[in-house]
Amino acid sequence: MWYTRNFDHLSTEAIVEAILNYGDFDDVKKIISIVGIKKTARIFKKQLGHWRVNYDSKTINYFKLYFKKYAPSA
Repeated sequence: MWYTRNFDHLSTEAIVEAILNYGDFDDVKKIISIVGIKKTARIFKKQLGHWRVNYDSKTINYFKLYFKKYAPSA
């Protein structure tokens, strides 16, 4: 998402993906406070279901565990 100048047209999904992949934990906390933990978890899980996944394997493992603990019903 840092590669664009048109931030107004970024989807929530694109922002969540960029932050979970490349942001630090303060960025993650900020997006969760804005979007909500359940919605963030649903977006993440939906993105994992796509044919092409852009997340690093360590990121996938970490956030699967994180959302399982903090948003189990998402």
